[in-house]
Amino acid sequence: MKVAHLLALFCASYLLINPAHAESVDFYQFNYEGKDSVFAQQPKRGQFQNPILAGFYPDPSITRAGDDYYLVTSSFSYSPGVPIFHSKNLVNWKSLGHVLVTPKQLPLYKQQTSRGIYAPTIRYHDGTFYLITTLVDVRGNFIVTAKDPAGPWSDPILLPEVGGIDPDLFFDEDGRVYIAHNDAPPGEPLYEGHRAIWLWEFDVKTKKVIKESRRLIVNGGTDLAKKPVWIEAPHIYKINGWYYLLCAEGGTGYNHSEVVFRTKDLTKPFVPYAGNPILTQRDLDIDRPNPITTAGHADLIQTKEGEWWSVFLATRAYDKTLYNTGRETFLLPVSWKDGWPVIVEPGKEIPYQLNAPQISRANKNAEPMTGNFSWQDNFSGKTLQHHWVSLRTADPVFYQLQKNSVQLQARGIGLDELEQPAFLGRRQQHTHFKASTKLAIPAENTSAGIVAFQSETAHYYFGVKTVNGKVQLFIEQANKSAPKIIHTSSPVDIDKHLTLELEGNAGTISFYYYDKKGNKKPALEKADAKILSTELAGGFVGTLLGIHARAE
Repeated sequence: MKVAHLLALFCASYLLINPAHAESVDFYQFNYEGKDSVFAQQPKRGQFQNPILAGFYPDPSITRAGDDYYLVTSSFSYSPGVPIFHSKNLVNWKSLGHVLVTPKQLPLYKQQTSRGIYAPTIRYHDGTFYLITTLVDVRGNFIVTAKDPAGPWSDPILLPEVGGIDPDLFFDEDGRVYIAHNDAPPGEPLYEGHRAIWLWEFDVKTKKVIKESRRLIVNGGTDLAKKPVWIEAPHIYKINGWYYLLCAEGGTGYNHSEVVFRTKDLTKPFVPYAGNPILTQRDLDIDRPNPITTAGHADLIQTKEGEWWSVFLATRAYDKTLYNTGRETFLLPVSWKDGWPVIVEPGKEIPYQLNAPQISRANKNAEPMTGNFSWQDNFSGKTLQHHWVSLRTADPVFYQLQKNSVQLQARGIGLDELEQPAFLGRRQQHTHFKASTKLAIPAENTSAGIVAFQSETAHYYFGVKTVNGKVQLFIEQANKSAPKIIHTSSPVDIDKHLTLELEGNAGTISFYYYDKKGNKKPALEKADAKILSTELAGGFVGTLLGIHARAE
């Protein structure tokens, strides 16, 4: 009965989302190449390259278990959720996959791209890994645990009492455990952006918060009289007898920053550092070349050798404040000044290259996650590579790996809708890039192609379809409105297998196809890519490049 019921549900779903019995489409290859000028010079021996995770990897959190470091970032409405990475030296990272991989762990039905999973915190304690995060609009804050960070992770431990976003988990030396998080201030907000940081005690054995323990620890930010905005992303540490509280302040845009407070006793007020912020780039010349901007949302880690380092988010902008690559993960050493941690001194730029941590251990099989590199997927594995994600929850699954291809089942769902489109994407990790895919020409009533996707209302779809027996190329653009066709052509010099290519150059994007002789032909050059920037498109995500099939 169970199998029959599932089959019936699948058939019903298929008929609903596949009008006119749309076909599946085979994609044989996907290539990505990044070539940014800031990465042109390789780091010197003993140095490393920032960002350590290029592309849309925001809100990093880090923990250490012995000699091993583990890092997670936000994933919003992409699944699987919460990418997790492993490193031996804080510099070179390898993907372990994702933390949230089942529909029960990550229900994302009809969630907009910039909703979903916000700001995870990962901690290791007494042989167990803990991850606490927020699934906005769906279930709020929750915890999952694992003995192995590569998974499987537990079903969610719900925290209905803990409101707001950006939860932190802190294990004190006396065995007590605390959750800090962002939420509304007491009473009515005094101004737009007035938020607060709250603290709860959490009982690990019962997996519940202690309801009477809730108390306010920061109201508004470093100085309420100055009307600071968007205090969030708290992390608590105990260092040399002091409890330190790190928070982001100033919003996620150009004024983003990191501030710090401390106290000797968690029952006493946290006092802000007189030298705040301890990390920002808002005090620099906005017209400087190759700017790193929007720095904040930091987490601290102490190496086994005793050094302190910080991971945080920042962006690599063009045209002052535009970036299509999303908020990325950076690494900097932490210095201590009169007992306070400082990540970047006021007025100083975040460096692209600097001396690496004093760690002798090297990573084996680290992946190219920064610098200029090429990446290719021939879909020859038994499972999709970890770089690929889908929108929302891919249930039922719309793709199937063949011998040397991935087959997408076309659905009657566009990229502008809040259902589950047949779309797989990987992050754009460079301001200057090329991305291409080789696919079979789809049958009638079906289109397929390559996509640059920022959100439902900001994307390009460069597709191919068959109309009355003739092959037609088209480019569809969504720019804060319903998608519109901005280019069509009917080339006669293509084969049954077609290669489509995107070429991005900061604020422009060009579209090419390859004819049957392998010659590169323009479809449309230098279209507006600024519409894919976070500044103009809105939200909190970066651009993904990928493949899509649709029932027409």
